[in-house]
Amino acid sequence: MKHISRSIYSLLLLASFSVSAQEKKADSTAVVTPPVKSDRYGIRVGVDLHRLSRSLYDDKFRGFEAVADYRLTKKIYAAGELGTVDFTIDDDQVNFTTKGSYFKIGFDYNAYENWLDMENMIYTGIRYGFSSFSQNLNSYTIYDKNPYFDEVTVYPNQKYSSLTAHWAELIGGIKAEVYDNLFLGFSVRLNILFTDKKPNNFDNLYIPGFNRTYDGSFGVGFNYTVSYFIPLYKKKIEQPEVKTKK
Repeated sequence: MKHISRSIYSLLLLASFSVSAQEKKADSTAVVTPPVKSDRYGIRVGVDLHRLSRSLYDDKFRGFEAVADYRLTKKIYAAGELGTVDFTIDDDQVNFTTKGSYFKIGFDYNAYENWLDMENMIYTGIRYGFSSFSQNLNSYTIYDKNPYFDEVTVYPNQKYSSLTAHWAELIGGIKAEVYDNLFLGFSVRLNILFTDKKPNNFDNLYIPGFNRTYDGSFGVGFNYTVSYFIPLYKKKIEQPEVKTKK
């Protein structure tokens, strides 16, 4: 009888160890849920520092440009610029003043993979630009291939109004967060002129927003910006569950 009781006890003990081992084996593979992360969405507004500073040290230039972008998706931003220019250019043969305003609208694509909660940008973009302006021909010098006499300078003071221009811009730039929600940025631009309304007996040598024209249809530009991000809402980042073995 004692032998039977001892055998039953041994079987129960073995069964208990077997169940415990199976439970530990089942628990050895656990599902780990990563912490919830989110991206901030909102609008970033700022100004171009280059035009502001140039207005202080160049008495022939007065300009201002406001910049803004709005985050649409994780990588794509709607973006644009709005500005005014009053610029007198004194070249060797001609002196003229351009006054007008412009706007640009388009999209930026952020190619930079941020870490953690960073919101920096290395981006490419495209803009459509439109400008409405006037040109004032202050003076011009008559070119003489055989200058036996002194050059003749004419002062017509002729104003040409209601001028317009349309163009596209290809953009590359960066934006870096230097303080909470405060960003510094820089961009370079290649401008391609679609069409412009030219004055009679003159040309649009400078177009607000487009800058100097080269070969009639190409221009370049850049800006240095400081901007502030205003968060409006957040979107959760979908992250897959990770299985780990203990």
